[in-house]
Amino acid sequence: MTDGMDALPFGSSVKSAKVLVQQKTQQMRSVHMNKGNTVAVDLAKSVFQVCILSEQNQVVKSLRLSRPKFKEFLTTYEPPQVFMEACYSSHYWGRYAQQAGHHVGLIPAQHVTPFVRGNKNDRNDALAIAEAARRPGMRMVPVKSESQQDIQVLHRIRERCVATRTGLMNQMRGLLADYGYSFPEGIEALAVKLREAMEDPALSAIIRKEIEHTLVEYDSLSRRLEHLRKVLADYAAKNEECQYLQTIPGIGPHIASAIMSTIGKGQAFARARDFAVWTGLTPIQKASGHKSTMAGISKRGNRYLRKLFVQAARHTVRWAKRQSDTKLGNWINQIILRRGLQKGVVAVAHKLARISWILLQKSEAFKAA
Repeated sequence: MTDGMDALPFGSSVKSAKVLVQQKTQQMRSVHMNKGNTVAVDLAKSVFQVCILSEQNQVVKSLRLSRPKFKEFLTTYEPPQVFMEACYSSHYWGRYAQQAGHHVGLIPAQHVTPFVRGNKNDRNDALAIAEAARRPGMRMVPVKSESQQDIQVLHRIRERCVATRTGLMNQMRGLLADYGYSFPEGIEALAVKLREAMEDPALSAIIRKEIEHTLVEYDSLSRRLEHLRKVLADYAAKNEECQYLQTIPGIGPHIASAIMSTIGKGQAFARARDFAVWTGLTPIQKASGHKSTMAGISKRGNRYLRKLFVQAARHTVRWAKRQSDTKLGNWINQIILRRGLQKGVVAVAHKLARISWILLQKSEAFKAA
């Protein structure tokens, strides 16, 4: 408002000043609503920083909005490109913006960090997101659907339950070692021995009671894990893409549902190799001048999928021993013979990742020629 008043000639009326300010406001709105603008959002729990960048890479507006105001902004703003960092709540806001007619891009956090200039604050973070979005060849994270997130939630809960159950039983194994007990490997075998120890009169009533509480907690977690297994199996049985993935040796309902919930049909990757690189199953290259060396695998990207692919590869190696007459089986046996078991398993995991992407893209089953 002050800039509009200062631009008036001396002696102009207040009424004409209001008219000029209104005209200037309309001009600013027309600039802000330009469809060529890029909107970058630094997400948070209750306060959202919005940076609007023009086609000439100039900051048109920087806004600090509350949660209700941000929702209103997305529904009233003309459909430009909206970019956010792929982080906490980004998929929810991505779906919300898509429903409002926006083209949404989610940028991996590690690609935004190099563009932050000066002190780290919400304004600079939003500007960094906008600049990263203009970077040629920037790979975006596809916005997950609600069904994908539902399955991903089940996998996350399952991982937590497995870790809790393992920690619970390992703790009891260690505590009872001081009472002269030596248990066999394996959680199920340990549970059987704990039930026997609970009846041992040589143990005090306090210890026997704690063993009882531990077994009650163990049984509860085991029932929860069995329920999650059935839900994931039902999803994989009804999902067409999961059916294609399960034709690959070593991949069952659990891994197939994890792949689908994470990458969908793999539309974020241009090639099968790109997906394998994203899972962190490719070697690290260290090159300078004419010298180039390959180190261990990068372990970048999704740690959970990488672990599952390695688990699937161990099963596939056993499958290959019985299927040495097939092309894939022969290749696996040769690479195990040439590189050893552990390196061979990683190579097979890399192969499975590439095959998975190809099947999702072609929508067809695996053929073991």
